[in-house]
Amino acid sequence: MSLSSFHIPYTLPAVLLVLALSLKTSTFVRAWKDPDIRATTLLLLLASAVFVSVAPASIHRINTVTGVPNIAAPWVYSLLTAFCGSCLTMVITWRDEPSPRRRARIRGIWLIYLGIIVGLWVTFLLADVPSERIYDLDTYYASEPWMRENILLYLGAHMASALVAAYMIWKWIPKVSSAWLKAGLVFLQAGYAFGLVFDVAKLVAIGARWAGKNLDWLSTQVAPPFAVLDASLVGIGFLLPQVGPFLQKRIREQVAYRSLAPLARAIRSVAPSAARARLGRFAPLDLRLLQRQQRIHDGLLRLAPFLDTELHRRAYDEARAAGHRADYARGIAGALAVCAAVDALREARDADRALPPKDEADQGTETRIVTGLDDLEAIARAFHRPRTVETIRQRVASSESENSHV
Repeated sequence: MSLSSFHIPYTLPAVLLVLALSLKTSTFVRAWKDPDIRATTLLLLLASAVFVSVAPASIHRINTVTGVPNIAAPWVYSLLTAFCGSCLTMVITWRDEPSPRRRARIRGIWLIYLGIIVGLWVTFLLADVPSERIYDLDTYYASEPWMRENILLYLGAHMASALVAAYMIWKWIPKVSSAWLKAGLVFLQAGYAFGLVFDVAKLVAIGARWAGKNLDWLSTQVAPPFAVLDASLVGIGFLLPQVGPFLQKRIREQVAYRSLAPLARAIRSVAPSAARARLGRFAPLDLRLLQRQQRIHDGLLRLAPFLDTELHRRAYDEARAAGHRADYARGIAGALAVCAAVDALREARDADRALPPKDEADQGTETRIVTGLDDLEAIARAFHRPRTVETIRQRVASSESENSHV
């Protein structure tokens, strides 16, 4: 069996974790004093190190470079133990409010797991393990004095952290209201469940060795996939509550930014009330969205003397009569009023007529037609369907013609 045959199951999670860690680096630099940021960064760092180190080729390379057979074992076990400790501290950081008690609990956990890591190295140094074992070290040396204790120590620490974390999450999850946090906790529970399967498979294989039987396949074939699932799901569980809201906000802002584009183009000819601050394509999306909304509001204020509230009312009534929902009907009515105002302003400029003075009543016209971002987005959505707007315009025109003949 070649060492490269095991690369893919470990490489993919490692790449994803390293990518997540790189994306978090700038946040860590800016807000390293935030306990949540520190805990998340440490967890990603340790998870990445575990997946990079646990690949068979990496294990062989560590042994070869150091010249010490099987020294990769305490190295990987130490990283895995530290990862377990970081998972527990992360759950506590999320669940409990900042307090001296929380700091004491986190400090206590790290002291315990640092003690376990020291024990891993001490027992390894006392053990006699001259033959390099890449795939079956746990079962091959299951009865070797001190190496036996080394293996049981890391498995015990892993199982204890999974059970304790799962218990804390089980007690906490009914109290969680955030959908993203609850989804993350579900992933964590699933990950810890797979981690327990990994521990049980390893322990059964080791127990079989003690009993003089051979169930090594449980350790070499069954356990590793569950270890990958464990670490991957736990990593997703911790990232989801932080990345999810960011992506949701990003998507919402992107949709809003694009949806306002037709309205922004419709009033582009209206002179802005102040010099425009130019933002590059790579400027923060929320800043570009805010600027687009501000430009639209500035344009509507410039159009205020020409915005016809009576036209808006008639267009709304016609849209409702045509079967459109109230919010969409407001959008259609606003779109018609804006188009008419832009045409009126253009005609006034072409005829070199003085613009009507902006009294308080004029300035309130824009507020009556656009009362908030919901109305602004409704008007923008109407601009995405020009045929519908044109149909309502024709109905309004037809209604005016009929009334003029009465």
